[in-house]
Amino acid sequence: MRIETFTLGPLQTNCYLVTEDEGKRAFVVDPGMGPKRLIERIRERGLAMEAIVLTHAHFDHMGGVEEMRQAFGCPVYLHDEEADWLEDARKNGSARWSDVTAPLTTAPAEYALSEGQKLELIGHTFRVMHTPGHSPGSVSLLCGGHLISGDVLFKLSVGRTDLPGGKERDLFDSIRTKLYKLDPSVRVYPGHGPQTTIGFEMANNPYVPA
Repeated sequence: MRIETFTLGPLQTNCYLVTEDEGKRAFVVDPGMGPKRLIERIRERGLAMEAIVLTHAHFDHMGGVEEMRQAFGCPVYLHDEEADWLEDARKNGSARWSDVTAPLTTAPAEYALSEGQKLELIGHTFRVMHTPGHSPGSVSLLCGGHLISGDVLFKLSVGRTDLPGGKERDLFDSIRTKLYKLDPSVRVYPGHGPQTTIGFEMANNPYVPA
């Protein structure tokens, strides 16, 4: 499995293109605003897009969904707690940030994500971990030694909890009771900033010590 990072939009959101080691199957996690480079890369490689998976539905993580859908016609996966956020610019936050973007909306997700779900994509099994706190429907995706964490856990930081639906206690519980239970060697691919590992964060994260 190969995970390629595209940093998209004015908030520098990490979008991940996940592909087979050999072959042409792929899916995308969190296509942010302005996904032109991502779309060009997919077409250059002749990839067969299986899905768009959203760790949560804040505008900087779903801003490119409509363009991706038009380009590839692939279904969207999103946790049910945020089922109506894609259609509501107030809930996804784009209506509040007029200095960053016009209001953003798109059609609802085709499929719901839930805690413990096994998502079969590109010949691999991804375990869905419901990790609320940054937003009520935040999820993290685990496959082997790889964790895509959205805006839950960052290198030496954590997701903000001052947006609608955010809860600091839930965020810390998600990290301590779920993410910190993973093997320390697991590599973390966050929604913003550089990669890290579970072990590094357990030892060094100043917000959520182990």
